[in-house]
Amino acid sequence: MTKSDKYYLDLIKKIEKIRQKNNGNWMDILKIAFKHSPQETAKVMRNIYSDDNQVSKLVKKLTN
Repeated sequence: MTKSDKYYLDLIKKIEKIRQKNNGNWMDILKIAFKHSPQETAKVMRNIYSDDNQVSKLVKKLTN
């Protein structure tokens, strides 16, 4: 493993740790939102899901 390989792998590990923590934060926000306004939260989640699907379709076109 070269010095640059180690550098990139270390950065990726740091990003992974931060993303894991941030995913927990997102889940906490989601729980609070559903607790206080379930219908409104469901609408927003539906929009997020739809947008994510659109992004996935575009990425699929890029990778085929």
